Amino acid sequence: MSMVCLTDFEAKARERLSKSTWEYIEGGAGEGFTRDDNIAAFKRIRLRPRYLKDVSQVDTRTTVQGEEISAPIGISPTGFHCLAWPDGEMSTARAAQAAGICYVTSTYASCTLEDIVTAAPRGFRWFQLYVQPDRQLNKQLIQRAESLGFRALVITVDVPKVGNRRHDIRNQLNLKTNLLLKDLRSPKEVDALPEVVAAVKGRLEVYLDGGVRTGNDVLKALALGAKCVFLGRPILWGLACKGEHGIGEVLNILKDEFHTSMALTGCRSVAEINQDLIQFSRL
Repeated sequence: MSMVCLTDFEAKARERLSKSTWEYIEGGAGEGFTRDDNIAAFKRIRLRPRYLKDVSQVDTRTTVQGEEISAPIGISPTGFHCLAWPDGEMSTARAAQAAGICYVTSTYASCTLEDIVTAAPRGFRWFQLYVQPDRQLNKQLIQRAESLGFRALVITVDVPKVGNRRHDIRNQLNLKTNLLLKDLRSPKEVDALPEVVAAVKGRLEVYLDGGVRTGNDVLKALALGAKCVFLGRPILWGLACKGEHGIGEVLNILKDEFHTSMALTGCRSVAEINQDLIQFSRL
C-alpha cells in the first residue's frame, strides 16, 4: 500500500519497530499533554484561501542563516537513529543532503560526527549541544563540530532535568545516560509563536519545532512568523520504514503539501506568506 501522508509512515513505523523502541520514540514526559497539544494547536488554525492569483509558478525555496534551502523545513536533533535503521544518522544525513535542507545532528547521535560528514559531505548541517557540566568537554565537542564543517550550534536550554518519561521507566531505559529525543516542553509552541516573534523584533530568525505533521502546518507556522520548521518524530518514522529513502518520501510529501497550501493561499513565494492568511477556529 502506498504511503501518502506522514501518519501512514507513523503507522508503518509502529509495525516495524519493537515495542520499547516505538515507545522510546513516541513517548513524552508525564502524561504527554505537551506533545499532544503541539499537534492539536495547529488544528485550531485555519488558512484563508486566495483566488484569482497567478500561482502557475510557486517557489518554496528560502534561506536560514543566509543558506538557501529547498523549502522551510529542516530535521530536528534526535538521537540514536540506529534504533530505527542500521545506518542511523548516516542515512538521515544523506536524505537531508539530497533534499537540500538543514540537518541538526544530536549530541547523542549513534554514529560518529566524522561518519555522518563522510556520508553526506555536501550537506548543510548544524550541531545540537547538550551543555555538559564539564566545560572542557563542551569545548572539545564544539571544536570537533566546527572542524567538521557544522555551521551553527543549536543549544538545548530546556532540560535542567530529564522529564518523567513513563514508558521508558517501565521499559527500564536509563534516560540519564541515553537521551533519545530532545524534550519539547514549551506548551503549544505554535500558540506561543507570535509572542516570541514579537519579542525578538526581527533581530533573530525564529524556528519552530514540534507538532508539524502536514504542509498546511508548515505554512501556518510561517504565517505566524517562523522562518523555518523542524521535524523530529516524522523523520524517524520515515527512517524506520525505508531508511534514507523513507526520509526522502516524508520530506517530499511535506514539500508537496506545502506547495499546494501556498498555491491555494495565493502565495507564489515564501516571502508572500504573512499573518493575514491566518484565522483561528472558534471551535
